[in-house]
Amino acid sequence: MTALRQRRVGKGTEAAEDQPSEETNVKPDGKIPSGPRGGKLWNILSITIGGIVAISLGLLTSVYVATLHENDLWFSNIKEVEREISFRTECGLYYSYYKQMIQAASIQQGLHGLVYDNKTESVRTINILERMNVYQEVFLSILYRILPIQQYLEPVYFYIYTLFGLQAVYVIALYVTSWLLSGTWLSGVLAACWYITNRVDTTRVEFTIPLRENWALPFFAVQIAAITFLLRTHLQPVQERLTLVAVFIATFLFSLAWQFNQFMMLIQALALFILDSLDMLPTAKVTWLYIIQISGLLLVCVLQFFNSMILGSLLISFNVSVLIAKTIQKNLKKGGLLNRLGTLILHVLLVLCLTFLINKFIKKILNLESDEHIFKFLKAKFGFGATRDFDANLYLCEEAFGLLPLNTFSRLSSTLLFYIYGFVLFLLTVAAVIVAFRNLSGSNQVQLKKKMEEYTVTLKPDAAYSLAHTVLFGCLALSTMRMKYLWTSHMCVFASFGLCSAEVWKLVLKCLHLHTSHRTQVIKYSIPIITLLYISYKFWPGIMDELSELREFYDPDTVELMNWIKSNTPNTAVFAGSMQLLAGVKLCTGRTLTNHPHYEDKHLRERTKQIYQIYAKRSPSDVYRILRSFGTDYVILEDSICYERRHSRGCRLRDLLDVANGHIMDGLGENEPDLKPSSYPRFCEEIKKNLPSFTMHFTRVFQNKTFHVYKLAKHK
Repeated sequence: MTALRQRRVGKGTEAAEDQPSEETNVKPDGKIPSGPRGGKLWNILSITIGGIVAISLGLLTSVYVATLHENDLWFSNIKEVEREISFRTECGLYYSYYKQMIQAASIQQGLHGLVYDNKTESVRTINILERMNVYQEVFLSILYRILPIQQYLEPVYFYIYTLFGLQAVYVIALYVTSWLLSGTWLSGVLAACWYITNRVDTTRVEFTIPLRENWALPFFAVQIAAITFLLRTHLQPVQERLTLVAVFIATFLFSLAWQFNQFMMLIQALALFILDSLDMLPTAKVTWLYIIQISGLLLVCVLQFFNSMILGSLLISFNVSVLIAKTIQKNLKKGGLLNRLGTLILHVLLVLCLTFLINKFIKKILNLESDEHIFKFLKAKFGFGATRDFDANLYLCEEAFGLLPLNTFSRLSSTLLFYIYGFVLFLLTVAAVIVAFRNLSGSNQVQLKKKMEEYTVTLKPDAAYSLAHTVLFGCLALSTMRMKYLWTSHMCVFASFGLCSAEVWKLVLKCLHLHTSHRTQVIKYSIPIITLLYISYKFWPGIMDELSELREFYDPDTVELMNWIKSNTPNTAVFAGSMQLLAGVKLCTGRTLTNHPHYEDKHLRERTKQIYQIYAKRSPSDVYRILRSFGTDYVILEDSICYERRHSRGCRLRDLLDVANGHIMDGLGENEPDLKPSSYPRFCEEIKKNLPSFTMHFTRVFQNKTFHVYKLAKHK
């Protein structure tokens, strides 16, 4: 449907400079023998240079992705309707609320339209601010209205430039995290360069701009940087309090921006729980982090008009359970190895049982079913029984929710990132096992401490957290490809930290009996610089070629459809069709929808399954009755769905509907024994024959190579 093609007319664009910064002769953590005053000046100079490099790399990344977006679509030259169509699927839905706020007569009227929305779901009034995470669109639209920039900057550019600007925040946060872990800003440079050169696997912001994760992940990276600083030893009380405030603000903004925040922070809470149980993090700080997660999520819950999905989240149940279990079991960290293991097992079981009971209780009280499709999907994905559930299979059949493809690792390896990441991961995992065993054994023998010293120094609390974070999010990415961006960005941080860490190289050299302080320092700087030079040599020409390649947006069928809808249908018309297409219909035309891609509502999921009967084997009278029950005036049929070939048999939308309806699937292949042939042919195919049984209910009013629009008769 949507395509990119080579431009017929060249147009000059400024290429973003993305070359890794040249290394300076300043060593960020170097020491000079000129007394305390000289050392202080050196630190100030180092921090200043490191900060300038961080900001420069962040801005370069922002310009780079903005240039790629312009070059791919020729965004500055295409019509407004084409710009809006380029915001595909749910991206278009989210952007439509920004557009709605901009076009409202006043801010108050715009907010009222979101709180009492009757155009997103026909014959139903919903609160958009409760159902969806669109506060960022609200804030940005208000900012655009009050700033004196309307004459100089179009609303769409204000929106996309904000998202590209957040990429600068993202890269700076990754840079700072790596710097804090390793002690040298050279590590931050390497992390930023890896993020850029592995762009295909670290971000998709340039072609899915309004996606919720593109708003949320920069704040998540800031939160991780703040947690990394918080876990450092010997912080002053004022530093600790300010860092906790920073963690809270970043956690709150992350939670406000993405509906999947609770699941990401649950993984983070699991990492904290594991490390705290193994005495690898300071308990008081971990407790504060649990409280911050709960309070940040509850504040979002209040802003989202007490969204029940947040109140019933596993994260709140888990964190409350951990805090209760800590109160009940006060002697968790006393005794020998066997005693500690037994206590720890009881503690884990207590936390799990409490989490299950609290979560069940909350969901029972609130009658919460908004997230049940996620658990059905997870149950089916990990082999806990086959399912015919339409919603679960809809996710299972999407490539984005499948396993991480193997070619991801070959791409990551081409920049040396995956090789170095694996090397550092192996070393720190071995160190973590040894340190955990020592902590659980409770040994205080001086000789053992000396023997383990080399492992202890490489696994400070901040490094231990980074290790647990990358392992757990790595497991998430391996199981679900869409979540790889949470892992690969931190992979850049983790690998660069290990490559630039004196403690890691000290451990390696001691194992090889080659350790000297001078040799450690030389390797610590020389290996990263050589790596940076290799990356620059290998990837700089490709980046320049990429920036010089000019294409343009090309989707004439969808443009024709949107223009027809705006010109030939009343503003109050209700449209039915696929979720993805209807998001574009709302954005481009402002018409009322029957369904949309924001799937976190049970009523909407049931409604979508009913609307999708237009692609099933159902009688025309059944389909007409279903569509009219949702107030439908027009239905849009897509050949790309009706005759779908993108998915294999069993995963085509029509197959999912057939199985859910108890009908055998089309084509050669096996069917489950209890499935039966349908009494009716497929609706989307048969309607094109203009048979009397169809024409009495449906009249074709628009057709092109991709879309067929039918108007529903209004029978008394």
